[in-house]
Formats: sequence, structure tokens, C-alpha cells
Amino acid sequence: MFERFRPLLEKVLSPIAKELDINPNIITIFSLIIAVIAAVSFALNSLIVGGVLLFLSGLLDVFDGAIARYHNKVTKFGAFLDSTTDRFSDTLIIIGLLAGGYTTWVLGVLAIHSSITVSYVRAIAESKGIPCTVGIGERATRLIILIVGAFIASYLGKMYMSIAILTLVFLAYITVIQRIVHVWNWTKKQKFPE
Repeated sequence: MFERFRPLLEKVLSPIAKELDINPNIITIFSLIIAVIAAVSFALNSLIVGGVLLFLSGLLDVFDGAIARYHNKVTKFGAFLDSTTDRFSDTLIIIGLLAGGYTTWVLGVLAIHSSITVSYVRAIAESKGIPCTVGIGERATRLIILIVGAFIASYLGKMYMSIAILTLVFLAYITVIQRIVHVWNWTKKQKFPE
């Protein structure tokens, strides 16, 4: 859903990317570090700081790709590192929200499970040669839900963070179903070895 805005965001970031001829993996690691600090902020009940840092981490997650493409530094390891740090970030953010008392442990575990499952389904499909970027709850959508939830909950109460997490879980599982259906339809049209 929000992935369609990535090209526009990268276009805006391109002038900055042009000036920064650095290893994009450094930006990827920096994005993870900021996500860790955001998680700690959530754990310490600082929703505004956590939300701002989560936004910055997400922005850097787009920025590393823009630098890699602009300076022709796209590598398989870079893609692997980016995906791996995204999973760490997603998990740590939910753990931070759990530690801060913003949701129940059941909902927190479901948030972690659903987020990882969305990525897993895509990874396994693409390992079989099936493109699989469909779905309404990809990572960008989930980040925006958490960022908006943090700002709303900081003014209206913790319950709204739980509502944001519940929305994230619902959309993530819908995305898993969408991706399974997509792969099923793709494999019906193509002949792939089991």
C-alpha cells in the first residue's frame, strides 16, 4: 500500500544521496541503532521520542537503498543485511512497547509473529522465483501505524497504542493470506518443481 510512495520518497532523497557517497550498509546499521533507541524510549514510556525515532529509522531504511542505487552500490549482502536488520527492528520495537506496558503479552507476541510471517512468506516465495510484494500490511504500513499510534496514545492514553498494535496484527495476517493466495494463483499458472 505505502510501498507505492517509495519511489517518490527516494526521488526527494536523491539529492542528499548524491552528496553522500558512503557505504549504504552503514546507513542500514545506523537505522537499526535508532530503532533500538526507539524501543528503549517506548520501554521508558516516552511515546513521542519513540515515535520520532521510529520515523527516523524508517526514513533511513529508505535512504540506504537510495544511496546504494544512486552510487551503484547495490549488493546481495546489502539486501540481506537490510532485510535482517528490519526483522530485528520490528521485533525490538514491539518488545519495547511490551516493556512499556502499552499492550498485552498475547498481542505483543502476535505482533511479532505476524510481522515475521509476512516477511517469511515473501522470502520463501521469492526463493522459489515467485515475486511476492502484494498485501495491504507490508512493513511501511506497519511502521506508519505504530508511529501514528504512538502520537495518538501519548495524548489520549495507552489504550490507543494497543489499538494500533491490534490493527497492525490484523493487517499483517491479512497480508499473509493475500500472499499465500497470490503464490497459489501464480503456481497454478506456472509449472514449478515441488
